[in-house]
Amino acid sequence: MKPLQYISLGLILCSGIFLSCKKTFLNHPPQGSVDSLALSNKAGVNVLLIGAYAALSGQDYDADAGNIQSLGGGNAWACSPSNWLWGSVAGGDAHKGSDGGDQPSMIPVATFSINPGNDLINDRWKAVYEGITRCNNVLKVLPHVTDIKDRNDITNIRAQARFLRGHYYFELKKLFNNVPWIDETTMDLKQPNTTDIWPRIEADFQFAYDSLPPTQTDIGRANKWAAGAYLAKTYLYEKKYDAAEPIFTDVINNGMTTNGLPYDLSPDFEDLRRPSYETSNPEAVFQVEMAANVGTGAIASSNQGDMLNFPYSSTSPFSCCGFFGPSIDLVNSYRTDANGLPYLDDYNSHAVANDQGIASAQPFTPDNGNLDPRLDWTVGRRGIPYLDYGLYPGQDWVRDQSYAGPFAPVKNVYWNETADADADNSQWAPGSSINVYIIRFADVLLMAAEVEAQLNNFPLAETYVNRVRSRMVDPAHWVHTYIDNANPAAGFTHTPAAKYVIGLYPNGAFVSQDFALKAIYFERKLELAMEGYRYFDLSRWGLAATVLNAFFQFEGQFTTDVRTAKFTANKNEYMPIPQAQIDLTFVNGKATLTQNKGYK
Repeated sequence: MKPLQYISLGLILCSGIFLSCKKTFLNHPPQGSVDSLALSNKAGVNVLLIGAYAALSGQDYDADAGNIQSLGGGNAWACSPSNWLWGSVAGGDAHKGSDGGDQPSMIPVATFSINPGNDLINDRWKAVYEGITRCNNVLKVLPHVTDIKDRNDITNIRAQARFLRGHYYFELKKLFNNVPWIDETTMDLKQPNTTDIWPRIEADFQFAYDSLPPTQTDIGRANKWAAGAYLAKTYLYEKKYDAAEPIFTDVINNGMTTNGLPYDLSPDFEDLRRPSYETSNPEAVFQVEMAANVGTGAIASSNQGDMLNFPYSSTSPFSCCGFFGPSIDLVNSYRTDANGLPYLDDYNSHAVANDQGIASAQPFTPDNGNLDPRLDWTVGRRGIPYLDYGLYPGQDWVRDQSYAGPFAPVKNVYWNETADADADNSQWAPGSSINVYIIRFADVLLMAAEVEAQLNNFPLAETYVNRVRSRMVDPAHWVHTYIDNANPAAGFTHTPAAKYVIGLYPNGAFVSQDFALKAIYFERKLELAMEGYRYFDLSRWGLAATVLNAFFQFEGQFTTDVRTAKFTANKNEYMPIPQAQIDLTFVNGKATLTQNKGYK
């Protein structure tokens, strides 16, 4: 059981403090359905705060409809905290998946042909502003609470609400860039989106960093160190490297999880997504708590936003749906040289063998060259153990290889041996109790490495990158073959499932800023693949047009889905402002919201 998420769902269902997700923040004031005076006490304001946490999942209870659905009022996957569609599919980690006729509104996201009328961007906008509204409700009610005597408790609540609001606005900023700032003091909700909100995001995280305690009573709550990591991440996005550096250093050297574990890399890469390991995981900086089988008859608390992303066919062990197929380009990135280092410039010239176009009944020999062992904890590929479900069979578990490619996602999938506890099959597609990371410690190390490289501190940048890579050097952490391929339950041998070769960058390898940044950028691709980061990284680096157009040209040789795709520089770094939201802001015949550059 995941304490905070479980409590969140129960209290939201019982309290009625939600805002209907059919509504939008622009045409309905940020008020709950319970009078604010009734919530002006310790219990009430904590219910409001837990509601603000519950919005992290992007799903909630809708009183009007009488069921649990997306906070955006439509597509759960648009509101997923994992950003699998916005970060990984748009970033070239993965194909949309399934087939061309399934969820067609996703196709313009993957091909950058999206227009302001797309329903997915409107759903995302509404869901995130719902989270902001809930944070603002906490901050509006808190000054009227009289039965909390300890001022530290009041400060803690305020700081958590501001941390969460900073997170929600960060999500909007990195996806849409130009968004209106609505806070607890705002009276007229039709605010313009022409003022840069980075300083206000900074202020929320700075307050949280200064005010939150190092530990909390519930593992899902934000603490001082999560706020510090997020503040430094904000400075990184703004290219304020001097401001980010001391905060990252503080977090790396002194930070701890909410339950008091010093930050570190999890010893086992695969354990990062084992629900049974979550309370003892030193890598969890901030994550969205998920819980399966909580008695609602729905999977809102079980990562409903990722429900489509399981291998699917009549022979697969999952009920749906075949989306989110890792790209061939991503898999090729895991090829290593004789020293176990990646091919930073020409990895696609060292392709990893795949079974594209080869039926599962036909012979296929898995690649026998050097590979980074993180590949097989990230991607399901033919002839390699897929967690503990047996050897991944290839085409039999893919709806349409010619459209989606030959691979399957792994990081979001629960293990077979713990499926009774970790899977939620109360709806037509699976839910999962695997938490979703917003920030994990490996991410912090790589962001810090980037900052150090930008400041020409190359030895420290190299140390941080090697620290991330060093986790996978020990063969005990690699994927191993089965004792009996016909009976995966019999367990694994000590024989690696592939030829894994991974090494550290030699001392002094980071000799220039160009090389150091190239290595760090590539390491983020490898370590954080399929975790919703790639598009946002490429956009902030100014590399999206070059990298993604090359990706479309390469990947289009094998799959049909991205052959018409084109990334336009100085436009597609951000999504368009939803037209539905612009239409709500008209005053005297003129819209308050302004559309992003390049969109009509």
